[in-house]
Amino acid sequence: MKVLVTGGAGFVGSQVVEALCDRGIDVRVLDWRRSPWIDRRAEVVDGDLRDGGVAERAVAGIDAVCHLAAKVGLGVDFGDVGDYVSTNDNGTAVLLDALWRRRFAGRLVLASSMVVYGEGHSRCARHGVVRPAPRTAEDLRAGRFELRCPASECRLTVGWEPVPEGAAADPRNVYAATKLHQEHLCQVWGREAGASVVCLRYHNVYGPRMPRDTPYAGVVSLFTSALRAGRSPEVFEDGHQTRDFVHVRDVARANVLALLTDGV
Repeated sequence: MKVLVTGGAGFVGSQVVEALCDRGIDVRVLDWRRSPWIDRRAEVVDGDLRDGGVAERAVAGIDAVCHLAAKVGLGVDFGDVGDYVSTNDNGTAVLLDALWRRRFAGRLVLASSMVVYGEGHSRCARHGVVRPAPRTAEDLRAGRFELRCPASECRLTVGWEPVPEGAAADPRNVYAATKLHQEHLCQVWGREAGASVVCLRYHNVYGPRMPRDTPYAGVVSLFTSALRAGRSPEVFEDGHQTRDFVHVRDVARANVLALLTDGV
């Protein structure tokens, strides 16, 4: 079996490559950057996924794909939309086109994100599960950091509510929109090609090789660096916010299982 891992030189991708190689699986990495993290057991194709010729070379002779190549970040400034769409959505389209031309009908595992759910769900004591509006600048200046019920006659502080996998998507920034579009593109291709598609919506991934500037889990690196230096970690707002972290090796294992498990 030969697996293509796009973005295999990155934080998560390199761990996926290592986990696959440890199982004796042949791995081909497609990435535009060289990294000391790339497992020497893997074949490497240097190049940009958006280049059709590069994509054609990368997919030749492969049996499965782990698609992790993407521009990450929040994309909160709409001025970033062109860059995010070009990298995430156009890159995915070029990959799928190359697979289509090869009549590939194997399995593709896509690295998606929990950001497609938006702000998630909250529970109001009066109105049950609600979707609050974003916090206002006035609330933040006044030290009101918790979300409030969107009902105009209520405005009670709400608690968090677990979001089920099947919850409706509600992307709130450019990055989230491109990740959801990636899912849709892959699902349409999968139906047309008779291929199997699995979308994994990562939460806040942390662990070895994590860059300090990663938008979701970088706080782990910043906090540990401060503690090792004998400094108190800097905590914003009131410190009551929560995050759902997942270790990168668990994410790598999830990718391997999604690739190899029948019926997923």
